[in-house]
Amino acid sequence: MTAKEQNKLVGIFLMIHGGIQSLVMIFIALFYGVIGAGVFASAQRQEEQIIGAVLVAAIVFIIFFSLLFIIPQLVGGWKIYKEAPNARIWGIIGSIVACLSFPLGTAAGVFGLVFLFGEEGKRFYLGGNSYAPPSFPSPPPNNWQ
Repeated sequence: MTAKEQNKLVGIFLMIHGGIQSLVMIFIALFYGVIGAGVFASAQRQEEQIIGAVLVAAIVFIIFFSLLFIIPQLVGGWKIYKEAPNARIWGIIGSIVACLSFPLGTAAGVFGLVFLFGEEGKRFYLGGNSYAPPSFPSPPPNNWQ
């Protein structure tokens, strides 16, 4: 597999994992947001209204907090896929964040980190020859005859 193909795979994996996390957070937010709003709207007592408002506020907080983990993966995956100039940095950040989510995120994150910190990834993004093979002394002349 070439470095270009591995690069595309890292981008796709990060975007897929970020997308799955986004969909899950949307479903959770809608479910609990509707419950919280329903409790707030149909409350007969002030305590019930407070419970509904706290539930809605908690969902809003969770959404903003989860965006801290979703955005680096989506941005990193997109930049890697499009081979942007700062894609390696965003890819490293997105891969580290993805590693926190077991098991799919860990697989995507480790694959990304192995590629981005490996020799092929360094050559792909940093250019040139980032790995100089060790120089061995030249063999002695063939004078044994």
